[in-house]
Amino acid sequence: MKKLVVLGAGESGIGVAKLAAKKGWQVLVSDKGTISKENKEVLINIGVKFEEDKHSETEILQADSVVKSPGIPDHIPLIKSLKQKGIEVISEIEFAARYTNAKLIGITGSNGKTTTASLCYHILKNANYNVALVGNIGKSFAGSIAEKEHEYYVIELSSFQLDGMFKTRLHVAILMNITEDHLDRYEYKFQNYINSKFRIIQNQTEEDAFVFCSDDEVITKELLTNESKAVQFPFSLTKPQKKGAEIISNHININVHQTVLTMSIQNLALQGKHNIYNSMASGITGRILDIRKEVIRDSLTDFQSLEHRLEHVVTVSGIDYINDSKATNINSTWFALETMQSSIVWIVGGVDKGNDYSTLLPIVKQKVKTIICLGLDNEKIKEAFGDVVDTIIESKSMSEAVAYAYQSASKGESVLLSPACASFDLFDNYEDRGRQFKESVRSL
Repeated sequence: MKKLVVLGAGESGIGVAKLAAKKGWQVLVSDKGTISKENKEVLINIGVKFEEDKHSETEILQADSVVKSPGIPDHIPLIKSLKQKGIEVISEIEFAARYTNAKLIGITGSNGKTTTASLCYHILKNANYNVALVGNIGKSFAGSIAEKEHEYYVIELSSFQLDGMFKTRLHVAILMNITEDHLDRYEYKFQNYINSKFRIIQNQTEEDAFVFCSDDEVITKELLTNESKAVQFPFSLTKPQKKGAEIISNHININVHQTVLTMSIQNLALQGKHNIYNSMASGITGRILDIRKEVIRDSLTDFQSLEHRLEHVVTVSGIDYINDSKATNINSTWFALETMQSSIVWIVGGVDKGNDYSTLLPIVKQKVKTIICLGLDNEKIKEAFGDVVDTIIESKSMSEAVAYAYQSASKGESVLLSPACASFDLFDNYEDRGRQFKESVRSL
């Protein structure tokens, strides 16, 4: 019996354990931290051995294969030892893909991937396709296969998940954009991060589709040397496209299979420039999969926005409170600031991932009235914006940040939580940060 070690007992690790046990592997789940009571019960019920608060290196190095959590970096000694021994170290996505013949739609990008994945899933679901939404969005791909096989999987892919993918072939690969993010995991070299994102096309054939933003200069430059074998479907807000999607007279034109789907951008459920890109990518994907134009139009019109992504929480005393906790990088926050129509009290900060705030200076100068820093170390933010924003306040908790925001904002203005940073200094994750924001706002 082959031995599989699963490093990390979160959603993806538990999903792998379920699938591996079902497929006859001898499984050990190893977590350096504590394993939740619920996940322990799952592992006990399926007869899988586990350990917590340690990695038993001697036993782990006996594995035939290792699946590691996306949160574990490649440079730690244990991973280096495994690779030196020639033991494969793969992601949950790679492991799961070996056990399905379904069509796989993979979405990545520094920003927009969660919304685009959700839109693609919404379109396929409305077309009555047998589809599941999995990956970085929070649902384990392996766990989904273990529970019930689907004909289509829409998979949101982070760069960390892509790094552990080697043979997985995507029927449709979607690349939204590439901006500097997670550079702390890529030796602070942008090209390493670009290479990671481009792994999404690595096993595609002439029978597959590559959907990408041709307005993104990083993507178009990389495509000069990193060619895709797949059929290309670019989308753009500024350039005409013979195939893919374009904007003409405030209408999206999607051209796939030599037929054109047209709809007004005013009818999109999600407004803002970045959401036009998300709608284009998902609309192209729907047409590639032969979904009827009316279904795609209806889906892009009635889609409900996501929690923690430009989510309008409540209006208090004429002040709008917007939860954009999922904005964990500069580009995502730029889109949020650009979308706002009123003067902004901006809650920002957390664990900095090598952020360069200079790209935000013009829009912050134009729209932001007050900055409220929310993090353990706010020096970089104060230094970046001290000359363009008169009032910068430091806070050490969400309730404190919201209280300061309430005092600072006036009727007709907006309080925007868009941190541009990871959450791990004060919160469990971005969801925890967003939930605490909503609770604090609703108790005003």
